[in-house]
Amino acid sequence: MGRALPDAPPQDRPEHSLSAHPRRTVAAGPAGGEDVFVSAPRGNSCCLMPSVKMTTDQDLLMDGPAATSVIAAKGIDLTPNKDQGVIKVVQCPGFDVDRPMIGDRVTVHYTGRLLTGKKFDCSRERKEPFSFNAGKGQVLKSWDIGVLSMQRGEVCTLLCKPEYAYGSAGNPDKIPPNASVVFEMELLSFEGESLTDDGGVVRRIKIKGEGYSQPNDGASVDVYLEGRCDGRLFDSRNVSFIVGEAEDKGVPLGVDRAMDKMQKGECCLLYLKPKYGFGSKGKAEYKIGPDRDIVYEVTLKDFRRAKESWEMDIYEKVNLAPGVKNKGNQYFKTGQYHQAVIQYQRIISWLEMECGTGIEQHQRIQEFVLTAHLNLALCFLRLKDFSHVVDNCNKVLELDENNEKAFYRRGEARLYRNEFGLAKEDFQKVLQVNPANQAARAQILICQNKIKEHHEQDKKIYANMFQKFAEQDAKTGKTKRRRDDIVRTTMNGELSIKRRRRSQDANVALTFKKGEEKPSCHGNRGRNEVQ
Repeated sequence: MGRALPDAPPQDRPEHSLSAHPRRTVAAGPAGGEDVFVSAPRGNSCCLMPSVKMTTDQDLLMDGPAATSVIAAKGIDLTPNKDQGVIKVVQCPGFDVDRPMIGDRVTVHYTGRLLTGKKFDCSRERKEPFSFNAGKGQVLKSWDIGVLSMQRGEVCTLLCKPEYAYGSAGNPDKIPPNASVVFEMELLSFEGESLTDDGGVVRRIKIKGEGYSQPNDGASVDVYLEGRCDGRLFDSRNVSFIVGEAEDKGVPLGVDRAMDKMQKGECCLLYLKPKYGFGSKGKAEYKIGPDRDIVYEVTLKDFRRAKESWEMDIYEKVNLAPGVKNKGNQYFKTGQYHQAVIQYQRIISWLEMECGTGIEQHQRIQEFVLTAHLNLALCFLRLKDFSHVVDNCNKVLELDENNEKAFYRRGEARLYRNEFGLAKEDFQKVLQVNPANQAARAQILICQNKIKEHHEQDKKIYANMFQKFAEQDAKTGKTKRRRDDIVRTTMNGELSIKRRRRSQDANVALTFKKGEEKPSCHGNRGRNEVQ
């Protein structure tokens, strides 16, 4: 859970957000008995009170076994074989009828306690909710069972026997051997498992499959499909196909790409974005328009794995490569670039590390690998995945340092990435290899024009920048001059006042010198003080 306990099953680490600490209610028991923790709803919760009566400070004290009996009597046994290994009491109902499925990414807050009420772990105190994939064995067995029964927003208490928690070993300094534990758990959120980096294929498992073996590229699979768009069923059938070639049977790419994640007997929902469904063309046969999301329910009934690379000898690989390459070429010609990529990558996975048994075989292997990388570069150009274009062209140039197509395709990718200088260099290398390549000459002119356009744009940007700086400086200068004028005016005014005062003082002194009677300090004290 939050902090790894040595003897607990392997666990993820958290990601997440803040929330209030759970409240603790202590039930009083017989004299000398130990306090027992029983969860209560949070003070800021707007949910209904649970159907189970909450223990309060006024209730009688009970010891661990008594508390276990109460929860067992009031709760629900979640274990498949009904051995009361995980008892659940709902403290606060959820607000969503949907529940997590196997493999879903769930996020929870939790507090773990012994039956004595002693707390041994709490995500709220760390202010970080905890996330894991439900039903995948990443956490305690009781957690996998418990969270699959919850609704979003639900708060519950789980009473867990040792065999569903920390077992006979317990955890040093925290959990005694063979100890039952209590968890308060709140399900904050859950979402399906993304099977692709771009989130285009999301899986939710309804029924877990058997064993650990999964289909691989080239495997034969037997499946049952149900396809829906906006809730409308448009496809329902049993179908068999080769993984990597599902399009031949009208099965979308997203279903094909999910096969190597499934186990025999598994039934799952696949949420497909248009890229992995029927794309921008849609599917007129199924009355599905362009760029529509679709959902497939897929059951993997059976499969037969294809041989892995290490299971084939070099002769078998070399003999299979031409057929796989031709299949990839067929997909490319029909615009099915993702499917073509799968075929070309199979050739590379088989042969890239092979040397062959003689010069002739070695050259043939290199030809297959070089062609596969060139074709992959072309596919990725069509898919606008320019980083992979550059990577595959680099692989070709490692095998053939003067390969004209590799230089040209890498130049195209760099031109699309606005790397005009590098692109120009690649097209110039094309001309060094083949001076008659007019397409490369045209691309060099495009690069030169683009470089010139960027220089002009840079000039305008810097000219505008310098003009703004000059305007700002001029504005600052005017403000400074205005401030200086005010200061000078103020200083001149103060100087005039001082001069007038000095002039008045001088006149008074001159009058006294002419013999006028000087006022008596003592006789005029009151008037002088007032003035």
